Amino acid sequence: MNKLFITGIGTEIGKTVCSAILTQYFKADYWKPVQSGDLDDTDSHKIESWTENTICLPETHRLQLAASPHQSAKEENITISLDDFQLPETDNNLIVEGAGGLMVPLSDDIFMIDLIEKFDLPVALVVRNYLGCINHTLLSIMALKQRKLKLEYLIFNGAFPPDTERVISSFIKKETRIIHIPEIDQPTKASIKAAAEQLTKTNL
Repeated sequence: MNKLFITGIGTEIGKTVCSAILTQYFKADYWKPVQSGDLDDTDSHKIESWTENTICLPETHRLQLAASPHQSAKEENITISLDDFQLPETDNNLIVEGAGGLMVPLSDDIFMIDLIEKFDLPVALVVRNYLGCINHTLLSIMALKQRKLKLEYLIFNGAFPPDTERVISSFIKKETRIIHIPEIDQPTKASIKAAAEQLTKTNL
């Protein structure tokens, strides 16, 4: 792994926990291009507190309102452009975490998937079990295929009914690797490290 973009099938499905585990596993740097809201407890702050010796690179946009980035930016009279973003320079592995899902708008005509396409990074797609997750997952996979973006990892975050996992898994390419992340209700440095060590045992 050199650089990896973490996205999800929606909001509040555990991207940051999964990002922490992969950051710990790969001993990577971490970068959140856009932080909307919670500026006193950002995702970068969480990664720093949950992982060991991680360098969290500064966000390109730090927006006050906890909302979709396009709305948060508009509140501050900012128009987000793809030209705003450049991948940070690092000799280390790099985990990049998006905001929400693939079609979260950064502006009226730019979406999170456009940022992934600009960087041309392999993707890890985080999936959580809820009614409708199959639909949201398959639509996300289709969007990545349409843009010819590589789905490196499919991450099942938490427990899944076997039939749900089977249907979703049948829709990915053979080269996409499946990761199972245990349910972590209250992440700590110890629980994140334990989950990363479990990935080591599976020879990720």
